[in-house]
Amino acid sequence: MSLYQKLTKVMDDRDVEGYVALIHEDAEIIFHKSGNKFTKTEWADMVVGMMGNPKFVNDASRCVYENDEILVSHDFMSYPDDTKEAVMLVCMLKDGQIIRMETGATPLA
Repeated sequence: MSLYQKLTKVMDDRDVEGYVALIHEDAEIIFHKSGNKFTKTEWADMVVGMMGNPKFVNDASRCVYENDEILVSHDFMSYPDDTKEAVMLVCMLKDGQIIRMETGATPLA
């Protein structure tokens, strides 16, 4: 199973433990819009809240490209504040886990 497939499954199942297991211990998560950077631990705390909220929904997802070094996906997300975004996710991979993740989002009307 590809990392994209694993990531999609844990998101669909709202499996926080499974999601966090896909993140490398030395990972850096970056939000393009704000420039904020998070460690695995900081990101894991945020993921608990996101996956615990039924209004946080991945409406559609597709894998743009994946190999052993990089994963690029495009998603349409709905958020608890009733906003929607198109999200580009780029993940650098190391040892089958995400070592660097960056998102870029475009608000949708």
